[in-house]
Amino acid sequence: METGSIVGNIDVAQVTLYAFWVFFAGLIWYLRQEDRREGYPLEDDVTGRYNKHGFLFVPPAKTFVIGHGHPDVRVPDGSRDTRAISTTRTAAFSGAASVPTGDPMLAGVGPGSWAERADRPDVTARGAPRIVPMRVAPEVTVASEDPDPRGMRVVGCDSVLAGTVRDIWVDMEEHLIRYLEVALTDGGEEARSVLLPINFSVFRSARGAERVVYVHAITAAQFANVPGLAAPDQVTRLEEERVVAYYGGGQLYATPKRQEALL
Repeated sequence: METGSIVGNIDVAQVTLYAFWVFFAGLIWYLRQEDRREGYPLEDDVTGRYNKHGFLFVPPAKTFVIGHGHPDVRVPDGSRDTRAISTTRTAAFSGAASVPTGDPMLAGVGPGSWAERADRPDVTARGAPRIVPMRVAPEVTVASEDPDPRGMRVVGCDSVLAGTVRDIWVDMEEHLIRYLEVALTDGGEEARSVLLPINFSVFRSARGAERVVYVHAITAAQFANVPGLAAPDQVTRLEEERVVAYYGGGQLYATPKRQEALL
């Protein structure tokens, strides 16, 4: 019997190889189950019926402990998304394109879609609100080497004045700026305030040494429709989703020209 041989034509190398194949197949199966905890089973986009029950790949329910007094989450829970989709189908077959109805930036589709996150503020590891304006966090300051955006004018993609930066909303866990609070101007008078994600903000030099915050995503007039907040000094996860989705939708729907082909 040769070295490494177990019996007949089976040796240690073969057994090791087959064991690896079995392990790798099991790993793929496990990962495919875990990535289907939400959003599955799939639905037929025409009739709404389940088109794949996935008895083999949809995992058994698992409970996630949220903490900080919030209820635990158990998924998958079999619930279906019952939100009304503000679109019209261009054809009656699966996979056909849909056209937003009404204000496309508020339709919740395409680049303007959002997830139904919990309607409560995100919190730090200590349970305190995670994203807050600097007016309620006096211990946070802007570095002396950087320009302070508070007081800067905000202009839309049409270079029209939309408002001025009233405050800065910071992430108390990551120590980053997440939003600028913009006080809108309506006919020369100050109106309500909206959040502007810092990712959609570009600091540009205007006349002389003046700096402005330029927002390519939307026009100045469209700032009026940015989803608002229920409380002046805190933002919930769902409100964050809708605010960011509005600016994301503007990348495609802010002007008719953006919806057309380049060529």
